[in-house]
Amino acid sequence: MALIEIAGLTRAYPVGDGELVVLKGLDLSIEEGEFLAIMGPSGSGKSTLMQILGLLDRPTSGAYRLLGRDVSRLSDDEGAVLRSRTIGFVFQMFNLLPRTSALHNAALPMIYAGAPDRDARAREVLELVGLGDRLGHAPNQLSGGQQQRVAIARALVNRPKILFADEPTGNLASDQAEDILRELRELNASGITVIMVTHEPDIAAHARRVIRLKDGRIVADERNAPVPAEAAAAARDGAVATATRPRSRAPARGADADLRPPPLGLAEVREYAASAFRAMAANKVRSALSMLGILIGVAAVIAMLAIGRGAQRAVEARLSGLGSNLVILIPGSTGYGGVHGASGSYSRFTLDDVKALAKVPHVLRAEGNVSGNSQVVYKDQNWNTQVIGATGLYAPMHSDAPYFGRFVTDDDDRRLDRVAVVGRTVLNKLFADPDLSPVGRTIKIDHADYRIVGVLPVKGSTGYRDNDDEIIVPLRTAMKRLFGKVYLDYIWIEADAPDTLDGVMDAVEVLMRRRHHLPDFKDDDFSQRNMSDIQAALTGTTKTFTLLLGFVAAIALLVGGIGIMNIMLVSVSERTREIGLRKAVGAARRAILAQFLIESAALASVGGTAGIALGIAVSVAVSRLAGWAAVVTPSSVLLAFVFSAGTGVVFGLWPARKASLLSPIEALRYE
Repeated sequence: MALIEIAGLTRAYPVGDGELVVLKGLDLSIEEGEFLAIMGPSGSGKSTLMQILGLLDRPTSGAYRLLGRDVSRLSDDEGAVLRSRTIGFVFQMFNLLPRTSALHNAALPMIYAGAPDRDARAREVLELVGLGDRLGHAPNQLSGGQQQRVAIARALVNRPKILFADEPTGNLASDQAEDILRELRELNASGITVIMVTHEPDIAAHARRVIRLKDGRIVADERNAPVPAEAAAAARDGAVATATRPRSRAPARGADADLRPPPLGLAEVREYAASAFRAMAANKVRSALSMLGILIGVAAVIAMLAIGRGAQRAVEARLSGLGSNLVILIPGSTGYGGVHGASGSYSRFTLDDVKALAKVPHVLRAEGNVSGNSQVVYKDQNWNTQVIGATGLYAPMHSDAPYFGRFVTDDDDRRLDRVAVVGRTVLNKLFADPDLSPVGRTIKIDHADYRIVGVLPVKGSTGYRDNDDEIIVPLRTAMKRLFGKVYLDYIWIEADAPDTLDGVMDAVEVLMRRRHHLPDFKDDDFSQRNMSDIQAALTGTTKTFTLLLGFVAAIALLVGGIGIMNIMLVSVSERTREIGLRKAVGAARRAILAQFLIESAALASVGGTAGIALGIAVSVAVSRLAGWAAVVTPSSVLLAFVFSAGTGVVFGLWPARKASLLSPIEALRYE
């Protein structure tokens, strides 16, 4: 069985309304171990024939069998795998990856073949071609002959059965050309089939068989004198034969070989990531400008989330202070209105009711209060304000812990002490300099002396009521010494969570009806009101912040993503020949797709990381300079990073897919 068999092979290209036929029904058979030269004038079709034989292009019609397999109808990925395992290419223009060492250039085909021990094998073939001391040199640090030797090493690294050389000496000086030809002869002597394209007779003379093309047809098939026996023997016994001999564990290469691409592994990801960072380093300004959009977007997201989260927590604390988990129990039915708690009025609530309510499931705390308006005097200043009788539970239930001094205590309540905690509005009305500490001063409430022990935090206004215009005194002091009340005006009940509030209200209704001995046919003689409007405000505020931040983040990341897409499209155009080279040495579509996706994600991730740092710095600066609350959470940092990398993947998908769909020969021809 011949290594290569073609029959009736044609290749035509569309030109305008017609087509240009380059190859016209070729029949050719090539045996294993031949050294074949394809000659012909420019335009004769010799390069096209080599590209079809090397699976870089497809015939328009005819049959092509390689190793007994009909390869004319293989898919792109199957062709890539077969190229990787069977074929090596030596290009006229070398086609080495720039900014990449000779070692990594030589190892490139092994990545797509999924071969192990890549660096060791690449070092072996580079030493074989005399470049053992140039492993770390980039192409621009090598001479033309040395670059061609790197290309030969790359072609040999997967131990191919066939080596295609397209004008291998076309860009070399005569002494360098002779070295390359000698190496090709030695490779052929070691058992590798060499197919060389040239238009120079003296170069073709080194081959043992010459095929001449003219106008797309084979016009001559000539045999040259064989390589001298001593040269062949030396080659077979030397390092070339050892280094190029196929290993027993090499993948099957015959008609029944599995042509599925190897799975994407860690080495491939490492190579793609290294390629991405090399491309970014080679175009620092352009990469920085493309990352700028992601950087600004992520920084805006981090800063907005931090400031927004801080503001949201401040609002939540304020609303929680107004009682987002509280139920107020008021005497009287909602049908005819509650009973106003004026002096001497009758109330149905007692301290025993408070104790019973505190035992209801999911009730965190319960506390009764009395209230009324009183005249407050300090020296020559006076003010009419609301006075509330409360216990020590009032402060934690209403977030009313004094910012200066202390709150009333259970001991104050038990002793009926005349102590008071005053609000900011009362201080402003009574004291000429409200910034001075009023703690320890004595004021008169309804002609009785009360000692100030604390100052309430500023709570602001809700609707028509000023929440800072109040004084709090011990509950029993207010009931017995100030208002003369026997019953409570209302009871506050705190649920342990917002979602248990409805259940608590149902349980309170059952308990109070039982304590008040109300039959089923009678309405409640009390009413309950929760802070549903406050809960709605809290929920609405949270949603508003979320929507605002989401909108800002979406716009910022969209702008950054468009920048990434633009730069990746430019990168695909600039690196089209590189894509063609990678496909020629065995890269499947998914490998090219993965490479450019990783590159796009890396570009976005670097920009995202810088954006996170900038966003945190902006948040800290705003917090310190403007006094705004700013909370940077790990979740927001992780979210920003994930979204930045995700933006790179999403917006890099189109350029990556465009790169993966390129034809290897068209990409190699791209100017």
